Amino acid sequence: MSRLFLAPMEGLADYVLRDVLTAPGGFDGCVSEFVRVTGSVLPARVYEREAPEVLHGSRTRGGTPMVIQLLGSDPQWMARNAAQAATLSPYGIDLNFGCPAKVVNQHGGGAMLLAEPEQLHRIVSAVRAAVPADVAVTAKMRLGVSDTARAIDCAVALAEGGAASLVVHARTRDEAYRPPAHWEWIARIDDAVDVPVIANGEVWSVADWQRCRAVSGCADVMLGRGAVSDPFLARRIRGLADPSPSAAEWQHVLRDLAGYLTTLQARGTSSHEHGRVKKWLSYLQRTWPQAAELHSAIRRVQDSREIMEVIGRARASGSSSRAPRSECVEQLDPA
Repeated sequence: MSRLFLAPMEGLADYVLRDVLTAPGGFDGCVSEFVRVTGSVLPARVYEREAPEVLHGSRTRGGTPMVIQLLGSDPQWMARNAAQAATLSPYGIDLNFGCPAKVVNQHGGGAMLLAEPEQLHRIVSAVRAAVPADVAVTAKMRLGVSDTARAIDCAVALAEGGAASLVVHARTRDEAYRPPAHWEWIARIDDAVDVPVIANGEVWSVADWQRCRAVSGCADVMLGRGAVSDPFLARRIRGLADPSPSAAEWQHVLRDLAGYLTTLQARGTSSHEHGRVKKWLSYLQRTWPQAAELHSAIRRVQDSREIMEVIGRARASGSSSRAPRSECVEQLDPA
């Protein structure tokens, strides 16, 4: 059976949502949101704040192994911070060469480094030399900045620099998250390197997973927004859940939404928690029409206590008796 990984999703899959998404089971590993590296060695408390799984054996509450992801462009500072992160016993150190965000790219990080295969090699080599041999160093990349001209060069540079495996998001930086994902390019990269390649991008369903594997030739797949939209997707792929979303599952999702909001409230992020819940619901509506209704009900609500009351009424109303409909897939802009 192929392996499934939960993708790092900056601004979305923080440790609270990682706990929720990995709780049903089905994932072989997950990756933290990126920890940004600049010109200093970050103290352990930064990693403990961003990836508190390191305080619990580097596993989510459901037991899924967690890898710390670093983002930066200076080989020596990346190496020093990787050495620091390695002391916390993560399941590995992952290097981000795929983030398309402007705020990251304008400082030369993330996917912008795909214009410089030589720098990719220097960064991975420095990190690999700085951490113990038993700590895996991996990397995530896209197909390029504006085109795929250097995709193979970048993958080879990463592999030869010491990356134990590569996750390839099958789009360029400029394509952001617009479909389609170019899975055929993952196959070309897989042929060019001698390390395992994990396919990523535009996997929203079991059928997408099957097509992605067939086109990319990769057994292993990383799920991102598809898992946020359907928290049972990994289990569906494993054959552990019904092929189609069910009303009973929606009740589980409502429970998880309430727990998610409760945990966010406990963190004291009152200025952000209502936005996080709305953002998750905007993805969930791809799978459940009830999520679209709930999202509409709280769209203008800023008080998290009021949102909790709305979720509570939805749980008690029995609205989950209505079967999901596939038309909801078209309601969300995937970008």
